[in-house]
Amino acid sequence: MAGSDEDGDRRNVSDVVGVLVLGACAAWSLITAAAHDGRPEGVLLALLAVAAGYAAGRISGALLPVAAPCAAALTGLGLAVGLPRLAPGPDLVGPLGHAGATAALLTLATGAACCAAWTTGSPALRLLLRLLAAGIAVASAALGSASGLASCIAVLLCSLAAGRMRRRGPGIAGLALAATAVTGLTWAVAGNAVPEGLADALRGRLTPHRIGLWRDALHLARENTALGVGPGRFGEVSTTAAQSLLPDGKPHSAPLQIAAEQGVTGALLLVAAFCWLLYALWRSPRPTPVVLSAGAALTALAAIAAVGNALSFTMVSVGVGFLAGLTTAHPLIDEPAVK
Repeated sequence: MAGSDEDGDRRNVSDVVGVLVLGACAAWSLITAAAHDGRPEGVLLALLAVAAGYAAGRISGALLPVAAPCAAALTGLGLAVGLPRLAPGPDLVGPLGHAGATAALLTLATGAACCAAWTTGSPALRLLLRLLAAGIAVASAALGSASGLASCIAVLLCSLAAGRMRRRGPGIAGLALAATAVTGLTWAVAGNAVPEGLADALRGRLTPHRIGLWRDALHLARENTALGVGPGRFGEVSTTAAQSLLPDGKPHSAPLQIAAEQGVTGALLLVAAFCWLLYALWRSPRPTPVVLSAGAALTALAAIAAVGNALSFTMVSVGVGFLAGLTTAHPLIDEPAVK
């Protein structure tokens, strides 16, 4: 009984923190929009999608701890194959098109399959679910998503390694450091603060146009530190975006976009939202391998979002919340011991 009460207290604390963080993100987007006649609908829709996905994940994870993540993995794979036909707006080509969303969906699907594998008590089903995760990685290669292939393999390897970890704290800390490193590299590239050799290599992968968008975003963030230029207004004030044949009004980097449009406070709230996800996983009553598998997928997604527009797609935001909800749910049946 004492253990059950402790689990309930841990979930209540993480839930309260999540409500406060997401509420602060929504309020700040409205404040910055009012200050600069911005359009906060995109931010509010993303926050609503995360919250709805989280609630659905908590319910599904409690009722169907194995079937729900398995279904999520298959759904994510199907959505990735369906892009760009399932996405609204112009059919943008790479590298600034739907590649980020495809990689994100494949990453979340791999994480869900790994979570399902660690949840089941059947060795045969566990092997089948790991084969599903590996199959998703193969599908990413078939779809031509190099970033999706890399992130799926990373999630699968982290999930396998998680089975040997007795404590989740070091693993969560490592994931936070990895996300920080990728975000820091993005800002360094935008600020032209990387060595010339590395800069040339990254320029070839990222394209000069994307780097130009990043530099515009960083310049706007420095010029409008307090409130940014307003949600949804990057495309109006960015010279690089104006020169694009098919502009979508985004710098293709979530941290830089938030910093440019909502100032330093908005950027800090984005960091707080990611930290809340890791905190919720750390406090989760689920087994450590399940927690770290989901954490690896969410961290890989954060890396994808740092260099692309993955979070501009509602289905990705829903997937983030759903995977987090699945992993923080308390199943109504006893889970088998992880072997």
